[in-house]
Formats: sequence, structure tokens, C-alpha cells
Amino acid sequence: MRSASLVQRKRTSSFLETYAAALAAYLAHPDEAALGQAYELGRDSMARGTSLVELAIVHQEAFAALLRKSRARSPEDRLVPLAAEFLAEVLSSYDMAQRGFQDAVSALRRMNELLEEEIKRIAYAVHDEAGQILVAVHLALSNVQRRSSPELHDDFQNVSLLLRQVESQLRQYSHELRPTILDDLGLVSAVRFLAGSVSKRAGLPIRVSAEFEGRIAPATEIAFYRILQEALTNAVKHSRASSVSIHFFLIEKTSLVCKVEDDGIGFDPSIVHKPGRIGLGLLSMRERVNAVGGTFEITSSSGSGACLIFRVPMNSFEVNNVRTNSSR
Repeated sequence: MRSASLVQRKRTSSFLETYAAALAAYLAHPDEAALGQAYELGRDSMARGTSLVELAIVHQEAFAALLRKSRARSPEDRLVPLAAEFLAEVLSSYDMAQRGFQDAVSALRRMNELLEEEIKRIAYAVHDEAGQILVAVHLALSNVQRRSSPELHDDFQNVSLLLRQVESQLRQYSHELRPTILDDLGLVSAVRFLAGSVSKRAGLPIRVSAEFEGRIAPATEIAFYRILQEALTNAVKHSRASSVSIHFFLIEKTSLVCKVEDDGIGFDPSIVHKPGRIGLGLLSMRERVNAVGGTFEITSSSGSGACLIFRVPMNSFEVNNVRTNSSR
């Protein structure tokens, strides 16, 4: 621990010296070459993971030291604007990275919107078009049954029963693809419907609770719904859990939080941060929550279950009559 701290201090000291030298060169000769050094400093700082606060502190310390060394009585009038230009050029790399991130988030949000439109089309096709075909099959089967011998009555009844089961499954899958309850009653009601369907199919108890009532923006509702679809799929397929809980709550009316916990076998959460190791399910959850300006956290360990936390700031979505509800 001490050696790591010593290495970090040496790196900080070395960077401060490099920064101070580049700043001094620009203050002495404010040309494009010296300004180019500022840009390269910014790129290197961002690559090392230097935060904006750390960079501002380094700039302040370097500039203060240069002012103390100056022999002029009031050098600030000339040097302060130049130092600001230098810092702005250093920060330009961060600014471009931020703009690139915002563009990527916008593209991701648009892609999710297009995906939802296609899912809605498929859901309606499964529900309406496939339903109409099944009705036609039922009618055709009844016509054939009337012209057949009575001995085949039981066989026709079995086929009819199978068709009704197919119809029921298609209707259920259609609702899960794009539940009308999500549009009509909102996120919590839709998640309760989803949890009931998954619980019935998998024999896995799933508890849903919420400490708020009301509607949030449609984009956020569908993002959370898709995230929870994937989370429940993972729990059923991989966790070997005996129960799952989903809990919604507000943090001081600044963030909407969804917490998903299971009592399964758990996993190593470090795989989420390793390139090429994260599964498509976890990746899609992260991308969906990022697209609505939120964050995604995982805590787990072998044998102790898993906990997924999704948080979206309130200022990233419109809130319609959302209020705290202490009952669960």
C-alpha cells in the first residue's frame, strides 16, 4: 500500500513538472507550437484517467508557482488570460470526448427507439395476424369434424385443445414483447405482469414492490422493462435461485432506482469490466440504462446471490404525478 502510494505521488509530481514546463513555455512564447503541447497534455491526461478536478489542481499549482517566480509586479494582467487559453486547450480533448459520448448516447437512444418500434410491430403481428389465422384454423377444423366419423371426435378435441394452448402462448408472448399494460398502467404494473408470467413458467417466486406511484417518461419505462426482462431471464437460466425480488424506490426525488436481488449461486462481477468477457445480456442492460442517462451496478460473489442496481436521475425523464408510497 505504501509503495503504491509512493509511486502515485511520483507520477503526480512528474506530471506537475511537465505541465508547469509546458505552461511556462506558452506564457513566454504564446505560439501554436506551445499550444500544441497543451493539447497533447490533455490527451495524455485523459488516457491516464486524470479527472478534471485533478487537472484543475495541477494547473492552479503550476500557475501559482510560475507567478511566484515572476519578477514583474503585476504579471497577472497579461498572464492570466494566457494561462486560461492554455488550460482551455488542455481541456479540449475532454470536451471532444464528452461530445463523442453524447453523440453515441443519442445514437443508442435512437437505435433503441427503432428497435422498440419493430418489437411493437412484431408483437401486434403475433397477436392479431397469428390470432386471425388460428381462428381460421379452428373454423376449418370444425368443418372437417362435422364431415368426419364420430370415432374421430376425441382426436379433433385434442387438436382443438392444442390449438388453444398455442393461441394462449402466442398471446402471452405478444404481451411480454410489448405489453399493453405498460402503455396503459405504467412500469410497476407491467413488471408485476412480467414477473407473474416468468414465475409461472419457471416455478420461481418473484416479488415486486414499489415505494412510489405514478408514471414516468415512456422511454424510461420501456428501458427499465427491457432491463428487467433480461435480468429475470438471467436469473431463471443461470442463477439457480429459489427466489427473486424487484424493488423500485426514489432517492430524495432525485433518482429512480430499481434493485433486483436473487439468492442464487452468484458470479464474479469483475467479468463485467473485462473486455470481451461481458455477456450480451449484461451488455444490453448497460446500454439501455446508459441510453436514458442512468447507471448500472452489480454486486455478487460465489454462493451469495447477485444484486443489480439500476439508477436513473430524475432530470433525465419527465415525471407525471410520481409520489412516494410507503406501502409495499
